[in-house]
Amino acid sequence: MALTITSECINCDVCEPECPNQAISMGETIYVIDPAKCTECVGHFDEPQCVQVCPVECIPVSPEHIESREQLMVKYQLLQSLAKTPS
Repeated sequence: MALTITSECINCDVCEPECPNQAISMGETIYVIDPAKCTECVGHFDEPQCVQVCPVECIPVSPEHIESREQLMVKYQLLQSLAKTPS
């Protein structure tokens, strides 16, 4: 399950640096989460860090990207292997 940022986002800038996968970036008007990089912090933390720090609670699970914890772990492992591959 990738997370998503809703229009209630106030652009407070606290979520982006908390993401261990660099899945969060500034979009056209609010921050956005890249579902290909979002593991809900599986592999890094017990809880999604962006959700923990969001002051307006605008980061729910994206209904378009439902994944099991096992699928998120596979995605985490893939992202880690890609990060270790020299460019």
